[in-house]
Amino acid sequence: MKVYLIQHGEAKSKEEDPQRPLSDPGKNNIRRIAEFAAKINLSITEIWHSDKLRAQQTAGILAEALGMSDKVKECQGLAPNDNVMDLSIHLMSKEENVAIVGHLPFLGKLSCLLLCGSESAHIINFKMGGIVCLNNKDDLHNWTLDWMIIPEIIE
Repeated sequence: MKVYLIQHGEAKSKEEDPQRPLSDPGKNNIRRIAEFAAKINLSITEIWHSDKLRAQQTAGILAEALGMSDKVKECQGLAPNDNVMDLSIHLMSKEENVAIVGHLPFLGKLSCLLLCGSESAHIINFKMGGIVCLNNKDDLHNWTLDWMIIPEIIE
């Protein structure tokens, strides 16, 4: 099973818009990442996102590029400061590949918990709009980092 951790794209400031939708550069970066994901035939069964508008918009752009707009799901427990333990346990029981569109520090803590067994380490430098692919190849729940792509390195 693979899990794709995606930090939402750059959002507008609270002063500019309290809902914090994606900024124009944020939308453009997500579109580039989504097009890249489509080119490499990213195999995802569902796209989960938090209830925040910027995560919803990021998930929608990705889903549209992958032709899976009907597989997008808002999930509780993905907010920036939510506990990551429940989701990590849930992921252990899944077999399908999922994408999780979320926020920091949540994604950082989740990746550390899966890879190191502790959410307090800091091992992945997430970037807005980037995708981190984690892989669980065995029944022992040993996760590995397969790859990471960020908007700055794709054309």
